[in-house]
Amino acid sequence: MKNVLCSLIGHDFEVSKVVTYHVKEYKCKRCSSEMTIDGNGKFIPLTPKYKEINSVLNRVHNKRLERSQKLLMIDY
Repeated sequence: MKNVLCSLIGHDFEVSKVVTYHVKEYKCKRCSSEMTIDGNGKFIPLTPKYKEINSVLNRVHNKRLERSQKLLMIDY
């Protein structure tokens, strides 16, 4: 029944994970289908390949944020 509702009305996506400032993962409230943003900014299904890409991207993004915060603390 959930999939029928989404096929008739459309998905109701909400952000499930923020990977970076521009890349996020989304999950439908009704049918639990998962989507993400690709390199071109398009909405695509969240496959295991893209889950791995997003986790690596998140790790790199967080390390850069930590490094920039450390540099700001050293300057003061």
